[in-house]
Amino acid sequence: MNSPNFRTLDLNLLRVFDEVMAERSLTRAARNLSLTQPAVSNALRRLRETLGDELVQRSGQGMAPTPRALAIWPAVRDALQQLHESLIPNEFVPAQATSTFVLAMADATAAELIPGLTETLEHEAPGVTMRVVPLTTRDPRPLLDDEACDLAVGYFPSVLADLTARAQSGEPVPFLHQRLYDGEYVCVMRKDHPLALGSFTLDRFCAARHMLVSFSGRPHGFIDEALASLGRTRHVVLTVNQFFTAGRVVANSNLLTVLPRHFVWVTGIAEQLVLRPLPFDVSPVNVDALWHRRSQQRGAHVWLRQAVVRAANKAFSA
Repeated sequence: MNSPNFRTLDLNLLRVFDEVMAERSLTRAARNLSLTQPAVSNALRRLRETLGDELVQRSGQGMAPTPRALAIWPAVRDALQQLHESLIPNEFVPAQATSTFVLAMADATAAELIPGLTETLEHEAPGVTMRVVPLTTRDPRPLLDDEACDLAVGYFPSVLADLTARAQSGEPVPFLHQRLYDGEYVCVMRKDHPLALGSFTLDRFCAARHMLVSFSGRPHGFIDEALASLGRTRHVVLTVNQFFTAGRVVANSNLLTVLPRHFVWVTGIAEQLVLRPLPFDVSPVNVDALWHRRSQQRGAHVWLRQAVVRAANKAFSA
């Protein structure tokens, strides 16, 4: 078999190959490229003939890549991204833009980031609109995949662990992330709660009545997982889906809750609350921005991510 002639290779075929590898679906690749599915299939056929390899084959509901496809995809992807950055470095002008961005995040995260983002909109992009929607899951990848939101911000330990494992095994990673800030969870109670003073032991924590902030409504969270590893449980009598609600409830009840330490100071009722360190070890809470790889080089999305990073830096610079 003759070697491929790069001088005669249609680079558009590589764009199609990149999207098919990222999506593992001809339908989604065609949608992202604004092409018909037959056009995508024809481009793949031409690239197969050029490279002498099947590249992808149907597998269940999607497409499975060949070893050759997996081997060349990283180089193709990086080359296309570098070419895009070189040719279209300033495609988004904030002062002239009228874009709308959708961000998914919890109310505690929004309380920290939205003030800074609002200031950025006012001074840099007065025509840009942002919509903040509730984050109702610890895995927002389906939302990003379906373009229901442009950026998800939150605590996604399982998602990041899965993405890292996939990358290490050579699998495609269609989602990217960036650390915004680190936090700590603490036990929060009203100022005159019986447990506000004295020894705050694991036994006393488990014996108390608790309220859980759960985006999905499940009465079980990462605090319960940490307790389970110790062979312990707690009594969750109330589940809510907002941190602000939790703060208000504990300020007027004997319930305990667990909240991000930094969030308590933006509730407006911090003086009514007591914060106590958890009487057991819990991993630090890492708040990350998560987005789909197809948005990585879009000028508007680059600006959005930079604005979010600046808002986070401002909120936690004190």
